Order: sequence, then structure tokens, then C-alpha cells
Amino acid sequence: MSRVFFCLALLAPCAAGAAEATNNFGVAAWSHPVYDGDTTQQVMAIPTVSYYGDVYFARTTQGVLEGGARADVFSNLALGVQLAYEGGRDSTASPFLTSHKIESIAPNVSAGAHAELNFAIGPMPLWLLLRYRQHADSNYGAQADMRLTAGVYGGDSLQAGVFVQSTWADSIAMQSYYGINAQQAASSGLPAYVAEQGRLFNSEGVLWSYALGREWELLGSLEARQLQGNALSSPLAQVSSNYYASVGIGFRF
Repeated sequence: MSRVFFCLALLAPCAAGAAEATNNFGVAAWSHPVYDGDTTQQVMAIPTVSYYGDVYFARTTQGVLEGGARADVFSNLALGVQLAYEGGRDSTASPFLTSHKIESIAPNVSAGAHAELNFAIGPMPLWLLLRYRQHADSNYGAQADMRLTAGVYGGDSLQAGVFVQSTWADSIAMQSYYGINAQQAASSGLPAYVAEQGRLFNSEGVLWSYALGREWELLGSLEARQLQGNALSSPLAQVSSNYYASVGIGFRF
């Protein structure tokens, strides 16, 4: 699902130990599909943030704009709760959805919890995130993410990382984005479709940052995302894969 305006997938540095160590705020140009499975690509300006205090945090480094509170249970394990921005689906931006009279989904917020483990294989740092997100509007259900990020290069100026992620959706979330009820089928001309719970998508990507002196840095990312299961089989899925890309500038503090 495209998280319109604030999805911010992978837009802050997260490589070679920099992901959690440096606070920053910036802005980036983000290219993304209207929703996963659509053929229309959009470009918009979005903020990026990575802030970690003693208790509170805010970040876009883990695929969504989220903030909350967390605590270290062990030296390498943190548990936390978060609120996250959940972008909806702007049907007016998709010729396919417009032509079939599929309604938009309004942006929303979710509440949930997460566990994050950091460890290393030799000199390579890794971060494993398990996260649960329940939409505030119960009509949009819940999702769960498992995301692994690895720092693969850490120079004086350039830092780079790679990641993989799988996201699951419950039956309510899957149906709200990829199902077609009887009323929608009658008005759209598309067949009715019941989308059951299961894996929503898999994705993999790269991200990087390049220091411009002590305070400023360039940020970038590229992500490939593949629909899975009932989402892939939906009449709303025109393509099986989509791409996300970003480039921006951030101020470190």
C-alpha cells in the first residue's frame, strides 16, 4: 500500500552504525506508485527524520513515519510502542482506479509495538525489527512487519546499507485495500473478490548517505517491492512489482 505523503520508506541513513547514532532532519524527493500494484508513478517532497532520545524517538529509517517510546531491555534489544502515519490510497491519482470508480482510502494513523535487535556478523552491523501496527480506524485492520537491515559500507563520507522486509496483513486490512465487495463490483465492472489474511508484500533495497561537511548530508534509497498472496491475485493488482526511490538532504544535530 502506498503511504501517501508520509510513508517515507527508507529515507534516512541506516548503514554501518549510523542509523541509530546520528539525529537528523531533512527533506527528500520521493518517487512511488499510487499504491502497490498500480502502474502510475508519483513524485513528491517529503520530510525525513531520525531522532533517538533517552526514552522518546521519531524516525523514518524503518519504512514508515513513526514515533513513540522505547527502552533497552538488554544491551542489544529494545522494546517500544509507537504511533505511525498510515497513508491511504488517492484514487484520483490512478487512472485505473478512477476509471473503475474505486473510492479513495483516507490517510490514517496506527498504534502498535515493536522489538528491535541489533547485532553483528564480523564487522557488519545488523538490525532486526519486528513491528505490529493496528489502524486507529478498525475498518483498515492491522499489519505486521519483519525487517532486517545490514550496514555494508562505512567510509568517512559515504555509508551504505541493504535491507529486506516482509509485511503481513490481517483479513480486514487485506480486504480494505485489495478486496472488492458486491457494491464495488456492481459500480466498477470488476469481479467481486475476497482478500484473505496473509503476506502482503516482500521487498528489498539499498540506502545510502554522503556527508557534506559536519552538519549536512545527502540521502538516497531504492526499493523493489513484490506483492504476495491475495494482494497479488486481486483484480486491483495491475502489476506484481513496484519501485520506490528517493534522494534528499538532511541536517545532522
